[in-house]
Amino acid sequence: MLVKLFGSAVYGVEAITITIEVNVTEGLHTYVVGLADSAVKESIQRIESAIKSNGYFMPRTKLVINLAPAGIRKTGSAFDLPIALGVLAASGQLPADTLKDYVIMGELGLDGQIHSIKGALPIAIQSRKERFKGLLVPRSNGTEAAIVNQLEIFSFGHLREVIEFLRGKSNFQPVIVDARAAFHAAVPASDLDFSDVRGQDGIKRAMEITAAGGHNIILVGPPGAGKTMLARRLPGILPPLSLQEALETTRIHSVAGKLTENMALLSQRPFRSPHHTISGSALVGGGAYPQPGEISLAHNGVLFLDELPEFNRSVLEVMRQPMEERKVLVNRTRQSAEFPASFILVAAMNPCPCGYYGHATKACNCPPGAVIRYLNKISGPLLDRIDLQVEVIPVPYEQVTKEAICESSGQVRERVIAARERQRRRYERLGFYCNAQMANKTLRTWGKVDRAGQKLLRNAVDNLGFSMRAYDHILKISRTIADLAGSDHIFEEHLAEAIQFRSLDREGWGG
Repeated sequence: MLVKLFGSAVYGVEAITITIEVNVTEGLHTYVVGLADSAVKESIQRIESAIKSNGYFMPRTKLVINLAPAGIRKTGSAFDLPIALGVLAASGQLPADTLKDYVIMGELGLDGQIHSIKGALPIAIQSRKERFKGLLVPRSNGTEAAIVNQLEIFSFGHLREVIEFLRGKSNFQPVIVDARAAFHAAVPASDLDFSDVRGQDGIKRAMEITAAGGHNIILVGPPGAGKTMLARRLPGILPPLSLQEALETTRIHSVAGKLTENMALLSQRPFRSPHHTISGSALVGGGAYPQPGEISLAHNGVLFLDELPEFNRSVLEVMRQPMEERKVLVNRTRQSAEFPASFILVAAMNPCPCGYYGHATKACNCPPGAVIRYLNKISGPLLDRIDLQVEVIPVPYEQVTKEAICESSGQVRERVIAARERQRRRYERLGFYCNAQMANKTLRTWGKVDRAGQKLLRNAVDNLGFSMRAYDHILKISRTIADLAGSDHIFEEHLAEAIQFRSLDREGWGG
């Protein structure tokens, strides 16, 4: 008997519906065809054990399982449940008439327990698009999938429950989640607040500008100066995620299997901090079966690269195109996948190998030329994509112990939200939403300065050795500073402040 039912395969952050054909005929042996990987082929042993453990029998005749379209690679263990149900229906142990109405996914344990899968959210989105009646998923994925409306989501913890549901013997109810209510009810909570940081007012200001304009930033300073402390507090001053941003971010984390059990939507902007030993494919995304990397997991949030010169240079270089295009395209022989990658890069580094070049009280013991060689570990094209370059000076003891009221993250965030709203209105017809994304043509329109500002910029280029790329960065930063000040025009004081944030472009920096 031939039975057809439906599953789904995830590629990038999109899902493709897979037709699962199970045929039980006379003969011997079991065949799994349709470009299935070893994890799918191994499912036969799990399925047989789960079926027998629940009082059913595994056919001992010829069993052919086809996963169509046959030209697309099928990976993972999430096809266990639909294959098991197909086997039961093809052998007459389960009615097959209702199987065609649902997309079914789940990994089986040997006793029939159903384990969680990756990518339930994109699978649900595709199922609704193709007008299936519903989606059957593991219990731990039910809340995640139920974010998608106009699609019935049923979640199960055991194979027996699915069989009872398909036979109509039990009154199972679909999982209901109000996406908007769940999103607004999830109030972001964090113990990391700007008020914890003593001193460093100039660096706090740089982080505020970074958040307001979506700029990338690099912090250069000795160990213990507060670089990591400040970076970890950046998400707390970014605008709250919109519902659309939350859906985009949740979908990426769903594909990567990073969502916790029964999680609906991510409510906080992601903060990713990979170790400097990370590989290129782990950072950018890829692998034999493409998966999102750290820069995609940081989508709509912050990517923090501590000790930047310690990262393998070839690993950093692969970030250049994603930083420019805000997406990652991974090409393989049989398939390609695209992952979103719109993030704010926060990089931190010591000024030299020993870490104490330019320190007020500790001497640098690096040999001549070591500072320049250390800085040269970071390529010019990568630095070209970083708007703010800031020196972090250690905080004096008096400021650390001083009892003073510091601004909270919430206070800074209010100014950031106001500046972002100005940018949203300004660029809403241009396809982007913040100053950091301005192309040269747009910059010439919205980065205009008066005669006094042009004179200041000329002096900066002539006396401080700024390049033309630094000139563009200064204009972008100035535009953000003007937005924070509520100004439609860039004035001389905005430019003067922006010039401070180009430390690495100055001639003679680092000796």
